[in-house]
Amino acid sequence: MTGTHDLILVALSILIAVAASYTALDLATRVKASTSRAASYAWLAAAAVCMGGGVWSMHFVAMLAYVMPNMEIAYDPPLTALSLATAIAVTGGGFAVVSRPQSGPVALVLSGLVMGAGILAMHYMGMAAMRMQATLSYDAFWVSVSVFVAIGAAIAALWLAFRSTRFVEKGAAACFMGLAISGMHFAGMQAATIGTHDMAAGSNASAVVSQSSLALSVAAITFLILLAAIVAAMFDRRFAVLVENEARALKVSEEQFRSLYRRTPLPLHALDELGRVEEVSDEWLTLMKYGRDEVLGRPLINFMAEESARQRVQDDWPRLLAEGELREKEYRFVTKDGQFLDVLSTSTVERDASGAFKWAVGGLVDLTGRKRTEAALRQAQKMEAVGQLTGGIAHDFNNLLAVIMGSLSILKKRLPFEERLHGLVDNALEGTRRGAALTERMLSFARRQNLEPRALEVPTLVKGMQDLLERSLGPRMTIQTEFPLSLPQVTADPNQLEMALLNLAVNARDAMDGQGTITVSAEAGVTKPEGLAPGNYVCLRVVDHGEGMDEQTLIRAREPFFTTKEIGKGTGLGLSMVAGFAEQSGGTLVIRSEKGHGTTMEIWLPVAEEGASIDVQATPLQVHDRRSLLKGCRVLVVDDDALVLWSTQSMLEEMGADVIATTSPLQALEVVQAAETLHCVVTDYAMPGMSGAQLAAAIRVRLPEVPIIVATGYAEVPAEVSDYPKVQKPFTEEALGKVLSESLKRGAKVVPIGAKGRTT
Repeated sequence: MTGTHDLILVALSILIAVAASYTALDLATRVKASTSRAASYAWLAAAAVCMGGGVWSMHFVAMLAYVMPNMEIAYDPPLTALSLATAIAVTGGGFAVVSRPQSGPVALVLSGLVMGAGILAMHYMGMAAMRMQATLSYDAFWVSVSVFVAIGAAIAALWLAFRSTRFVEKGAAACFMGLAISGMHFAGMQAATIGTHDMAAGSNASAVVSQSSLALSVAAITFLILLAAIVAAMFDRRFAVLVENEARALKVSEEQFRSLYRRTPLPLHALDELGRVEEVSDEWLTLMKYGRDEVLGRPLINFMAEESARQRVQDDWPRLLAEGELREKEYRFVTKDGQFLDVLSTSTVERDASGAFKWAVGGLVDLTGRKRTEAALRQAQKMEAVGQLTGGIAHDFNNLLAVIMGSLSILKKRLPFEERLHGLVDNALEGTRRGAALTERMLSFARRQNLEPRALEVPTLVKGMQDLLERSLGPRMTIQTEFPLSLPQVTADPNQLEMALLNLAVNARDAMDGQGTITVSAEAGVTKPEGLAPGNYVCLRVVDHGEGMDEQTLIRAREPFFTTKEIGKGTGLGLSMVAGFAEQSGGTLVIRSEKGHGTTMEIWLPVAEEGASIDVQATPLQVHDRRSLLKGCRVLVVDDDALVLWSTQSMLEEMGADVIATTSPLQALEVVQAAETLHCVVTDYAMPGMSGAQLAAAIRVRLPEVPIIVATGYAEVPAEVSDYPKVQKPFTEEALGKVLSESLKRGAKVVPIGAKGRTT
């Protein structure tokens, strides 16, 4: 039986297919744009309803558009509803499969096959739901065409659904899909052949209704649903744009903040609630010597020393979270290259409007340099105090040694010759000499030793002691010297400089386990270390390739009695003596060392003034000349220490002098007034009430030509007595006699008391 199509309803069905396709494509884009899984599922369901329902609605309206004369058509409601559900289900399933990020071409084709088969099922299920006085048969060719069109349309729909297309492209795709779906329906209708017969009694057909009215009702409902979906998508898109704009603005703001944060000239860090680094400034990275990728996401305690990390975890971090602020806490950080940094950290917790934790912002203040400066200052103050104490002890010890040395010298001369007795005295004298050497080192550290500076050539001095160095260091050590062709003279005591070089060389040998090469070099015109007075200096270096010193050892290296050597292998006075000698000479000692990379010792000495020459001392007197010169001389001896006074008096009497001794400077002035004649005065420098300088000045007022000798354990004496001959405690009979006889030989006058200005 042949029927006709209502062209208006046919056009309406095609329009429904196009509108449904467009709506489904539009809703599918919201699936990808959704930020939550629930929203994605909601939009996926909406797209399935619009696409599946639209396809069903197009099919139903197109079916109603087919009119057969004198035949009423009704539809089975359950079967019709099942066809609708089938369309929505297979469409939703297809969309769900291809919406997954990992879906590929294979999943697309398989989903298209299932979706196309479902749409075909919906179509033929809808055909089967028709109730009319006719029979249906199908042409296999057109059925095949409808199958091909359905599957193709399904695959195309799934492929287009999740593409980000513009409005024009989306509209064109919707027209294509709508026509394809319509083509599938009409191909299926072309495959159907209707044969009339009498309708069976008791049929379950629904009441006959007007096909046009029913089609228009279904179309109206469909368009309302599609319109609602489009409006919902429009609002969602608008909200999404607003959210995106807000997010973009927030991102720009965060980027600006992040850029400003990173470029700030302060070492700052931002932490999450677990104490992990979220952001750091460039200055923080520079301070810690890390790259940004090496820091972000790691706990801050990973960059702390163990003790600081424990303090942070157990006490400071819980307190920061509880109170919201933590001010000026000291930590020790460890840089990428293993260096320790002492820092001061202040942190605050930032929270949002609801009070939830956002981040903890903190800053670091590097205290390492300040702490080192403070440590150096404390060390300098301590060393100054130790130096003053050492100088005072050495002075008093020299007085004791002077008594012992003088008494032993006299005792040795008076004892009858007996080898055992003389050996014991010699041992005692050797002990006093060693004690004197020890006090000399202590005075050197205290910068109070007796120096005789003169202009000297450093290369000549080093080469002159080459043999001494080689014998002292052993056969496995090599001394290498490097000096420029032209090197200015320096001002220093040559004996003390030789002793300093020998000390440094012995230390270098011990650092290299007695085997290797020590380099001795000198250089002028290089940048001098801080703290030296303006002027020109020569840098004398002693370099070894031994084990080197760590930071703590380097700090304490100049301390007296500090040593890293085994017991009995060092007194700990070597470097302190060298440092004291260099500073007393107007220079300094600089130590450069690193553990495992050897040590460089630098003695900086001032350049000698132009035209300066080495002092030429007078030829010493022989012992018999000295005794003949002192025999019968009247000498006034003044010392507040009775034992030293007695020892000095005994030495002079042994040499034949007539001695007047007193422990009081005031009594000494009375002696000067009362004595008939006076040849010489020997006075201690450090005395209570009146110093040796004041006593000498008072004697000079009355007897300006009498030689006055100052005995002292110090080297640094006031300028007012710098022109007086001096004898260094502890002194032997020979040393005292040498100074006294040379003073008398240089033109001393014998002045009778009471005849001021006259000589005899």
